[in-house]
Amino acid sequence: MLPKVSNLRVRYRIPVDIPSACLDAVVATSVALQASLNEGQIIYGRSVSDVLCLNVKISDQEPCHICEDPSSHGDVGVNTGFGGSADSRTKQLEELQRTLIRELHYGIGTSPHSKEDVTKKADGTRTRKLITGSSSRNQLLPEDWVRASILVRLNSLVSGRSGVRDVIVETLSQLLNRNVVPKIPLRGSISASGDLSPLSYVAGTIQGKSTIGVRYGSESGTCNEMTAEKALAEAKILPVTLTAKEGLAVVNGTAVSAGVAGLALWETHNLAVMSQLLTAMAVEALSGTDESFDPVFGRVRPHPGQIDCSNNIYRFLEGSKLVHHNDGNNDALRQDRYSIRTASQWLGPVLEDLLLAHQQMHIEMNSVTDNPIFDADNHRILHGGNFQAKTVTSATEKVRQSIQTIGHMLFVQCTEMINPSTNGGLPPNLTVEDPSTSFVMKAVDIMTAALQSELGFLANPVGSHVQTAEMGNQSLNSLALISARYTHTAVEVLTELTAAHLFAVCQALDLRVMNLLFLQDLEPRLLGTTSKMVDQHLPDASGLVLPMFEELWSAFLKRFDETAVLDAECRFIRIMDSLQPVLLRHIVDKQTSGSLAYTTKTWSEICASLCLQSFAATREDYVQHADASSYLGTASGRIYHFVREILKVPFLQSAHIRTPHSERLVAECDTERPQGCNPESNTVGSYIATIHNALLDGRLYRPALECLQNAQPN
Repeated sequence: MLPKVSNLRVRYRIPVDIPSACLDAVVATSVALQASLNEGQIIYGRSVSDVLCLNVKISDQEPCHICEDPSSHGDVGVNTGFGGSADSRTKQLEELQRTLIRELHYGIGTSPHSKEDVTKKADGTRTRKLITGSSSRNQLLPEDWVRASILVRLNSLVSGRSGVRDVIVETLSQLLNRNVVPKIPLRGSISASGDLSPLSYVAGTIQGKSTIGVRYGSESGTCNEMTAEKALAEAKILPVTLTAKEGLAVVNGTAVSAGVAGLALWETHNLAVMSQLLTAMAVEALSGTDESFDPVFGRVRPHPGQIDCSNNIYRFLEGSKLVHHNDGNNDALRQDRYSIRTASQWLGPVLEDLLLAHQQMHIEMNSVTDNPIFDADNHRILHGGNFQAKTVTSATEKVRQSIQTIGHMLFVQCTEMINPSTNGGLPPNLTVEDPSTSFVMKAVDIMTAALQSELGFLANPVGSHVQTAEMGNQSLNSLALISARYTHTAVEVLTELTAAHLFAVCQALDLRVMNLLFLQDLEPRLLGTTSKMVDQHLPDASGLVLPMFEELWSAFLKRFDETAVLDAECRFIRIMDSLQPVLLRHIVDKQTSGSLAYTTKTWSEICASLCLQSFAATREDYVQHADASSYLGTASGRIYHFVREILKVPFLQSAHIRTPHSERLVAECDTERPQGCNPESNTVGSYIATIHNALLDGRLYRPALECLQNAQPN
């Protein structure tokens, strides 16, 4: 077998080398097959000596002669028809293989000459396709899917069980190494007798057919679309002639389904890691507790997925100054909401499902999946159903369900961070400005709802929609490629949702730290103002200042969280007015001069002004030098730093997304530009897209996986 199929080989074009042991196995099968034929073994009812005669004649390129009537017996797909037509017989074995490949080219959008959505007629007029979104490119498998398919098919053939010559596997490896990628239609496979039609375009490519389109990336780095015939010539790859069984061996197998599914699974593993990191960041943003992830929960309920997830999040939160331990002595919730408190119990089964899917796909991608197969050790040719791709369907259905489950958790966390009734004192819509003037995350809230709704639809099973096909022969078919395709769609949606969540949670973390800095600045100043008032109006009550202020400060913190929906000026007036009864309880028996009303009103006004001044100064300073890193856990800090410093996605203010439609606005942005302000214009979506792109190209996964590695027990 070739080394384990990896994302790097497919997407980063790492050369594929066929180990000599694999080529020896391919050759050994041919020798064993010939030995079986010489012994007179019956293959599907035909005397093997006749088949041996045919094989020898083919190798000499002489006419084929069959000693018996061609309608008597034969090996399916060697000198008979295929599937429901296996009762037909022919003497023309090479032509049979060509016919098989040719007639499986039924896909739409693969013409080597169709590149434009505009068609020029003979009279010179041009017509445009009515549905312009359905271009030929949208009807093709992406290039990395095709490369994965070829690699998996190659991995199967080199096992030496398919009866192909070594030139077949060597030519397939040359397609990968010299960047000749067949254009394969997106739709049309039911993945029953394998992915027959998609793989027929691979077979047509190695034959050098002028009717097959390919993408050819030359050594100069350019990528052009041309015919397979021309591409092989430019790549210096010799076309092959498919002999008996070889056409069937190339097209009959689960390679396309498995290759496409393997890539989707790899992406989902990465997103599952990101979901655990985002959960840790959400715990910090919501001032949650790490108690929910204490190892004791796993010891008393030892599901392996829950234990792994809980351990990861617990370690991610190490060093955080934002997590808390609520003893329940105040009116706050004793425990966090489900979106973060039960995250390990929610994600644990997902990790287990993904592990099972991984095991299934690992086996599938390193298996022989065509028919018939050759038992070289015992000189037998066996007919069976290894081409049935239900294993791939089983894996991808689990993966899509897992994606929906991850997405739902991220969606709920995101909306709870945006909603002031659930975010623990952060402003509505996570706006840094006054809530009445900015609604920056409201659109993100809507966006995540739309994405999660789509994930809910995509989580529905594909495999339950089987239709009988191919003259009733393929009555059971897996629909694995369809399932794998929709799994990729789900991956795309979850990737967008992950980017939106990361954008929102970084904003929430900055606001949380900004609030903490404000409270740290305010507390001693508010104590000083209160002490001064007591000394001035209640000289006999100076000993009551500290216990009175402790109660005042506790009440202030509660009201500060409850009034986040208000603009700053109104907010602090409302807060200080609500604290007057606390003050009165302490001074009502100590009043020595003036009126109680005047004393409390004066104190309230002075303190409200002080709060507003401190809050405005803290906010102004923080938006200019936003950095929450020192307050975050080690893992959260690393991801936060990547977003803020590497991707340059800022702590968002209205100025960042203001459209510079006039010289005045451009000048304003230039002279009073906060970090990240771009006079060429940005949108909320463009900042999310920056994070999204870093997920797509893998840059964000590097620090994420390093965080995961660091979280593992020593």
